[in-house]
Amino acid sequence: MSGPLTVYTYANCDTCRRAVKWLRAQKIDFTEKPIRETPPTKAELHTMLARLGGAGSLRKLFNTSGVDYRAQKLGEKLPAMTEADAIALLAGNGNLVKRPFALGAGTGASGVGLVGFDEATWSAALS
Repeated sequence: MSGPLTVYTYANCDTCRRAVKWLRAQKIDFTEKPIRETPPTKAELHTMLARLGGAGSLRKLFNTSGVDYRAQKLGEKLPAMTEADAIALLAGNGNLVKRPFALGAGTGASGVGLVGFDEATWSAALS
């Protein structure tokens, strides 16, 4: 992969720790950001959405098993939300964003965009 990789993680997330450990083992250079304190920007969220397949993939950006997601009843509300409203909600609350959240070089749909950690998927995308 060429260009910088930014990975948003949560320190208490086992999946995030596995992803970071894997990146280091592969000697992949990346910048780690705490997702709760510095959630992805609206621009980054739009970029990720494009890389995941567009508006139909909006749910993939959400941490659907999280307390905040359930407390806000987003499972019921998300289908009726506009893309702009959903992106604004995610940008304002890192707890709602599926993690780890990794973005690499490229514009629009080109470049790396990964949510969650699956070693095979990350290996294919980052090699």
